[in-house]
Amino acid sequence: MVMAVATSTLALISFVSIFFQQDMVLGLFGVSEQVRQLHVPFSVNAQFEAFLHQPNYFLNLLSWFGWLILKLIVAFTGAFISVSLLKKIRFFRIRFQSFVLKFVGWLVAFIVLWSGLTYVQYDLKEDEASEYQALVSYDQSIQQSHIYQYLQRIEDPEPVKDYVLAQTALLHKPQDRDVAVAYTAKLIQAERKDPHFLEYGLKPEQLWSMQYQLYGQAVTPLAQSVEPLVAKASRWSSVLNYVLYALIAVSVLISGIFYFLSRGLKKRLVRISQKLQY
Repeated sequence: MVMAVATSTLALISFVSIFFQQDMVLGLFGVSEQVRQLHVPFSVNAQFEAFLHQPNYFLNLLSWFGWLILKLIVAFTGAFISVSLLKKIRFFRIRFQSFVLKFVGWLVAFIVLWSGLTYVQYDLKEDEASEYQALVSYDQSIQQSHIYQYLQRIEDPEPVKDYVLAQTALLHKPQDRDVAVAYTAKLIQAERKDPHFLEYGLKPEQLWSMQYQLYGQAVTPLAQSVEPLVAKASRWSSVLNYVLYALIAVSVLISGIFYFLSRGLKKRLVRISQKLQY
């Protein structure tokens, strides 16, 4: 039965991974279909680092996925252990003879364990998230944001400021699409006309994310230079998808085999025990 639970957990983790593996593979290649974190060019970064510690999106994604796996394993197996322990108490042993009540008990234990771990997860990240969100948040206009006011105090080329503010508009909750389009359009014009554009330290992968999120495609040469990397990531994502589906099928098959073997062995032990009693 333990092996059946373990393989079922593996199948569940593989199934959940299907929905997130594309983001993880893209993250491994340093790209994302949406702007997930603020990238600040090196010309601003020296002053900006003292202003705020920037979280790393890919590491955050790995951390989140790690917590997801941990919660699935702990909640799934912990719920079975909780039911087994409760069955040692006469009150629960009588009621858990009903499969429905046993399942309700398992579900309650799963929810309690999952909720407890989720609280711990977000409590650990609350301070960092609040600090980061405060930087890109504003009420009515991007001019109200801390980052806009900070950029006005430094002397940097306009394309650099447009680059940072376009990201800020995309990271704003809810997304400020009109402002993002306006600043991104200025960036596109700067890339075409400014001979010093490549010297500003703008990240091609971030430009690709911004343009893909707004237009559904890369529209400038610098962003288009990332396309081969995205294509490579997509191929790896497709391969990983097939691997996960195969892993789910094998895990479910093995889990079923172990379950029926365990069930047959349990019945046989019961018959042997009954014969010995007589």
